[in-house]
Amino acid sequence: MLRRLVLDVLKPHSPNVIELSEALSKLDGVEGVNIIIYEIDQKVENAKVIIGGSGIDFESVKKKLEEMGATIHSVDEVAAGERIIEEVRTPQDRYARM
Repeated sequence: MLRRLVLDVLKPHSPNVIELSEALSKLDGVEGVNIIIYEIDQKVENAKVIIGGSGIDFESVKKKLEEMGATIHSVDEVAAGERIIEEVRTPQDRYARM
């Protein structure tokens, strides 16, 4: 069972982030949606879409995004199982950034 999805999404200016987040939040298993726009172009916006819940269906999310003209660039984080395990920094992390 998926509990969190973090997606890099390319979306048109319309629908706006309010309409998109409300549409995603109505999907079964979704309890909350955050959308952060990090780049705006003439015709599109790049967004980080964070979806939380208890039983998120990835295919339903993908279908809803596509219906609204958006495309998933990448799946940047997935959390599944009975609970969400938060990321923990380890000594190896500092070397990965060099």
